[in-house]
Amino acid sequence: MTLTDRLIAEGYDVETATDGETGLARGSAESFALIILDGMLPGRDGFDVCRTIRQRGVQTPILMLTARGQVVDRVVGLKLGADDYLTKPFEMAELLARLEALLRRVPRAAVPPGDSYQFGDVKIDFRKAEVTRAGQALELSAREFKLLRYFIEHRGATLSRDELLNEVWGYNAMPNTRTVDVHVAWLRQKLEAHPRRPQYIHTIHGLGYKFIA
Repeated sequence: MTLTDRLIAEGYDVETATDGETGLARGSAESFALIILDGMLPGRDGFDVCRTIRQRGVQTPILMLTARGQVVDRVVGLKLGADDYLTKPFEMAELLARLEALLRRVPRAAVPPGDSYQFGDVKIDFRKAEVTRAGQALELSAREFKLLRYFIEHRGATLSRDELLNEVWGYNAMPNTRTVDVHVAWLRQKLEAHPRRPQYIHTIHGLGYKFIA
């Protein structure tokens, strides 16, 4: 199983580039939660890509992967702007732990969706608090609607169950993390074509949930 396959199996949405020029172009122009950068990319190597991305003002967290094990190489990678550094060969469990740690550091600023938002065949009118799927009205509870709105406002971010409890249910409420799981399951039943293989509300194992549209 490749690294890409394993990350997808863990619930991540993965885009790949096979050379330094493509990686630099995509990392500079597109929005990602995190960049995994191989130091030995063909064309531009990962160190050059990392330096140039930072020179262009991109602040996306970068995890460097390289076969180089010398301390000086690790120091150079970090000085060029990498946030973490992992030497090959590595254990997948360690890579996942480092990814999770980097993602937890990323600020989760809300992105207002405007008066309406659409993903797939689902349409949401926030002013009217109405949700339709394929033109048919959906019955969402007030809590389900608030949870869906929070997912949309923080689309692409990994949201912990504790964060969802605090922001959707409120600090003074008394639910537990199981409450979040139940409400997510209800949303999936109403919004997803295949609730057991969700396309939009993804489980990020050990961390929480992520909305991807």
